[in-house]
Amino acid sequence: MMKLALISALAGSATAFAPAQTGARSTSLNAFTAADLPGALAPMGFFDPLGFAEKADEATLKRYREAEVTHGRVAMLAVIGFLVGEAVEGSSFLFDASISGPAISHPGQVPGGWDALIIAGIGFAELQRAKTGWVDPADVKFDQAGALNSDYYPGDIGFDPLGLKPEDSEELDVMITKELQNGRLAMLAAAGFLAQEAVDGKGILEHFSS
Repeated sequence: MMKLALISALAGSATAFAPAQTGARSTSLNAFTAADLPGALAPMGFFDPLGFAEKADEATLKRYREAEVTHGRVAMLAVIGFLVGEAVEGSSFLFDASISGPAISHPGQVPGGWDALIIAGIGFAELQRAKTGWVDPADVKFDQAGALNSDYYPGDIGFDPLGLKPEDSEELDVMITKELQNGRLAMLAAAGFLAQEAVDGKGILEHFSS
């Protein structure tokens, strides 16, 4: 498991810096089908062994993709956070450089009061994402909770400060696929990091020197 975690860490952390899809196409809900989804690569193709996509209607499929791309983005940040947090241990200007040890122990060492700021920041970001992609709960029926706007493409929250979003649809599909693949790898890497540090109590970077 250690080797898998380290390999995933290096690959996941490096690809997290690759140009990612920060704004996707606006498409109608009716055009969103499994056959047209970016993210399928040889040799696996459209990997869905349990048939989730096959059983899902278009609205559900959009929610699945929204969940996947969002989890992937969080995982890419998590991988970088693990490595950077442990690399600057003892030299960071934050909190008098007092936070140390494996990354999974860092949140518990953050001084009181900062947790509230972190939670508030996350809440604000999620609120903006919800306002961009989700139908107002007051406008949907009780059995359609979590409905996405019909013109919203999963992951397209309008954040593209560097103007990386391609104009060409085929190039955009390639970029979307790259982001999905980076996110999938990062999810495996982050899970490996968590498991490894929980097992032996050592930081990921510490394993390179042990």
